[in-house]
Amino acid sequence: MTREFSVIIERDPEGYYVGTVPELRGCHTQARSLDTLMKRIREAIELCLEVDAEDLVPHQFVGVQRVLVEV
Repeated sequence: MTREFSVIIERDPEGYYVGTVPELRGCHTQARSLDTLMKRIREAIELCLEVDAEDLVPHQFVGVQRVLVEV
């Protein structure tokens, strides 16, 4: 069975890309390049599904919104 997941990708201060899958609690990884990140996030998704497949409640990813806050 093929499933599709949304991945949020950020870059940390050291230059690493960090990928997070909002639908799978605790599913994230990091890498120096986007190609490596995508390979690793697929592996992370597969591992998370092995552990939590029965408890998975599908969510629909809506988007990301940036919010300006004065501090």
